[in-house]
Amino acid sequence: MPLSLWEILLQQAVNGLILGSFYALVALGYSMVYGIIKLLNFAHGDIYMTGAFICLTAFGFISSVIGGIPGVILAIVAAMMFCAVLGFLVQRVAYKPLFDAPRLSLLITAIGVSLVISNTVMVKTNSQYMFFISGLDNTAGFHFGEITITYIQVVLMVFTATLMLGLNRFISRTMWGKAMRAIASDMDTCRLMGINVNTVIGITFMIGSSLAAVAGGMACVYYGNVHYFMGYIIGMKAFTSAVIGGIGSIPGAMLGGLLLGLLEAAGTHFFGSAWKDVFAFVILIVMLIFKPTGLLGKTVIERM
Repeated sequence: MPLSLWEILLQQAVNGLILGSFYALVALGYSMVYGIIKLLNFAHGDIYMTGAFICLTAFGFISSVIGGIPGVILAIVAAMMFCAVLGFLVQRVAYKPLFDAPRLSLLITAIGVSLVISNTVMVKTNSQYMFFISGLDNTAGFHFGEITITYIQVVLMVFTATLMLGLNRFISRTMWGKAMRAIASDMDTCRLMGINVNTVIGITFMIGSSLAAVAGGMACVYYGNVHYFMGYIIGMKAFTSAVIGGIGSIPGAMLGGLLLGLLEAAGTHFFGSAWKDVFAFVILIVMLIFKPTGLLGKTVIERM
C-alpha cells in the first residue's frame, strides 16, 4: 500500500533527526575546539570511529554478563571514557606544542593525526566490516499508519537532546564553561588572570571526544556495523553542520547538525541515496558563498 504524504513526511523527519543527531554530536566537538584555539580538528571524525569500535569491543565483553539496554549503556560509557583519554592525549602530544605556531601547522598536524588513527584501526581490523548485535528489538515502537517509529529511535533522539541541553547548560552556567568562553575571547588575558589555559583546553578536547564517542556508540546500535572508514564521511558532514550553524557556536552546531540531517533526508527522498553526499556538500558550498559565518555565527574582527 503506497504511503500517504504525511506518512512520508513523518518518516523522513524521523530519519533526518536521527542522522542529524549523529552530525550534531560530532559537530559540537568541532565547534568547541575551533572556538577556543581556532583549530579545525579533522581527526575528530576518527575519534567518532574509534568510539564505535570501542563500544563494539566493550559490548562483546559486557554482554556475557549484562545484556540488553544496560549492556549497551555500559559499552557506550566505556567508549566515552576511552575517547576522552584519547582526545586528551592527542591534544597534549600533537597539538599543544603547536599552539603558538601558524594555524596551517596545526591543520596539517590534525590531518596527520587523522591518518594515524584511521590507519591504525584499519590494520587492527584488516579493513573488515564488523557487526554489532545488541539483541534489542529493532521493530517494536509506535505505529502511525504504515509508519513505525521504533523505541530505539525515540531513545536515541531523547538521549541526544539531553546531552546537547546539558552541554549548553555546562558552557553557560559553570565556572569551567565560563573559562572556556573567556579563553575563546582572549587567551593571553586569561593566562594573565591566572586561568590554567592548558587544563581548560584539555577538558574541551575530552568533552568533545566523549560526545563523538556517544555518537559512534549510537551508530553501532542503530546501523549494526562499523568500519574503519566510517569516520571520514561523518567528519566531513559534521564539519558541514558546524559551518551551517556557525563554527565556534555551540547552539549553532546543534542546529546545523539537525538541519543538515533533515535536508539530507529530504534530498535522499527526492534525488535518491546516491546523491545524498553531493546534496550535503552543495549545501556547504552555498552556505560558504552566501553566509560564511553560518546561521548563528558572528563576524570576527581581527585585532591588530
